[in-house]
Amino acid sequence: MTVPEGWLYENTPDNTARFVLGTVGENPLICVGVNPSTATPLKLDRTVTRIARRAAKNNYDSWIMLNLYPQRSKDPDGMHTQYLPELKAQNEKHIAELLRGRSVTLLAAWGELIEKRAYLPEMLDGIAQIAEQGSCGWMSIGSPLKRHHPRHPSRAPYDTSLQSFDMATYLRTL
Repeated sequence: MTVPEGWLYENTPDNTARFVLGTVGENPLICVGVNPSTATPLKLDRTVTRIARRAAKNNYDSWIMLNLYPQRSKDPDGMHTQYLPELKAQNEKHIAELLRGRSVTLLAAWGELIEKRAYLPEMLDGIAQIAEQGSCGWMSIGSPLKRHHPRHPSRAPYDTSLQSFDMATYLRTL
């Protein structure tokens, strides 16, 4: 697939994993979800459409979708039962290159889906360490859920404000 101008799209050659999807800008809202579904620059899904709208509503000039685990699956139940170390390494490499030590806003947005696979907290920890190198700030959509997870973008009304999210404390609760 040829990536349209103004878009970011990084995936595996066979398209079974996606690392980055978003638009180019100086002040992006960078969302971290659980896993990518089928969205591409030419065909957005509900989650990334909501991220794009939320970014615009909150005065970001662009948005980027990252994920804890890059395997494409329409349903998180379809993710690998054991993670593939090479996918974890590729995902972290793409995220580190994207962040490049910048101080940007990351939106924690996985909801209770983080409980779908036992390895997902480990994936989050690796990403949080990369983000910490750039002094990135974490936000969530409204207050955390009952089990302390940040809300998923498709399950929160647009008028729900972004608020600071304490990633260090959250990681200790997982």
